Amino acid sequence: MDRLRQRADFLAVANGARANGTAFVLQARARDDAGPVRIGFTVTKKNGNAPQRNRIRRRLRELVKRLDVISMRPHHDYVLVGRRTALDRDFAAMLDDLRSALRRLDRQAPSKASSSEAATGSRQENASKADTGTSRQPN
Repeated sequence: MDRLRQRADFLAVANGARANGTAFVLQARARDDAGPVRIGFTVTKKNGNAPQRNRIRRRLRELVKRLDVISMRPHHDYVLVGRRTALDRDFAAMLDDLRSALRRLDRQAPSKASSSEAATGSRQENASKADTGTSRQPN
């Protein structure tokens, strides 16, 4: 299992399927290559100061270490977005939440997600379209 490190990979996964949990949001995206499962972790500044964010990130990394790799699909990228409740939530409950989130993502049809993105465009494309239409005219 490899780590996601580049911003472009995180953005690509953000356009994929997602499953919400109490302590995190799990995002997933199927890749076209034959590489191993890759996983990334992110915790935003609204979740606390640096030591708190690092503790959330460490707990998320430990969840993935204790998870059986079989439950993750090969040739997929995953991102765990930490929430502040990950600081206080029981670790066993978080592990159950992660297994449940992975099962929910498996049930989602991959063709359904990709066809809806094709019809509406990616989030990034829609955001750039909205930005260009709201420019102000000089007086």
